[in-house]
Amino acid sequence: MCRGTNSCLKRTTDMEQYSILGRIGEGAHGIVFKAKHIETGETVALKKVALRRLEDGIPNQALREIKALQEIEDNEHVVKLKDVFPHGTGFVLVFDFMLSDLSEVIRNSQRPLTPAQVKGYMMMLLKGVAFLHHNNIMHRDLKPANLLISSSGHLKIADFGLARLFSELGDRLYSHQVATRWYRAPELLYGARKYDEGVDLWAVGCIFGELLNASPLFPGENDIEQLCCVLRVLGTPTQESWPEIVELPDYNKITFKENPAIPLEEIVPDTSPQAVDLLNKFLVYPSKQRCSARKALLHPYFFSSPLPAHHSELPIPQRGGRPPRQRLQAPPTDFSVDLPLQNSVVDPALLQGHASCL
Repeated sequence: MCRGTNSCLKRTTDMEQYSILGRIGEGAHGIVFKAKHIETGETVALKKVALRRLEDGIPNQALREIKALQEIEDNEHVVKLKDVFPHGTGFVLVFDFMLSDLSEVIRNSQRPLTPAQVKGYMMMLLKGVAFLHHNNIMHRDLKPANLLISSSGHLKIADFGLARLFSELGDRLYSHQVATRWYRAPELLYGARKYDEGVDLWAVGCIFGELLNASPLFPGENDIEQLCCVLRVLGTPTQESWPEIVELPDYNKITFKENPAIPLEEIVPDTSPQAVDLLNKFLVYPSKQRCSARKALLHPYFFSSPLPAHHSELPIPQRGGRPPRQRLQAPPTDFSVDLPLQNSVVDPALLQGHASCL
């Protein structure tokens, strides 16, 4: 353990350099504020995390994971951890500010998302997850509310309060009390302490189903009911279908009557066969059999008509329950915030003949 926050975190800034603009929300791991950096004018999100016992300082494990997030290269589908500094009895994480989140889009959309828009969101989510897993980071709390949406329509993975570094050896013990219940993998519901990035891939499948149905796939009200929701759809697992189940801590504590699986075509009706096939590859009991994010990006689903929507064709979400505004058309191709500056400015020589008119 580090003794005291000041000795553990480099004090690169402090709260006095920020002007609080409002409160965005409160999660299990801290309170999030919208703020402006007074010197640069940049709008950011500040997440205040309190320590349970100040004298313990910040655990080394948490510091390693914060450091990992700081050091990984920028990715357009992962919210950047811009800074960390001590504050009061805890510390503050500084992130890019994002306009809203995917749960707002799903809940407040005036009309159902089109197949192309669902593909667009899924492609961005999978790119972000593939990037995290390549850097040995398990998010462990993927859900629509933690998938932030920018004013330009970009999706970025956020809230790394439960994130952990994982080892290919798989010999590390973790808590099974992670992930929001509706997106919690079945091995966690059976009390698994050893698991891998497959818990994120299960959550990806749940999010995919929610995008297709505009409602959660497994809305359990408690852990037992959550398991019932899953078993009702995928069928009661057996040692043949899930050999590892006998090793899970709570396997012998819970018994369910035998239940056959329901075809996913019935769970997500009016969905293309390619979408159902990809969903099937995430929602499987054995973690090792779940499709990786990298492989999922090569699935025929993303290469069949309609193609994934460009971020400029996605709804612009608004926080606070207001319906998202729909873009009527994509911006002109000759003007883009992604273009290099030198390609976006007017050549001064072209203005010389008009200078006398100004």
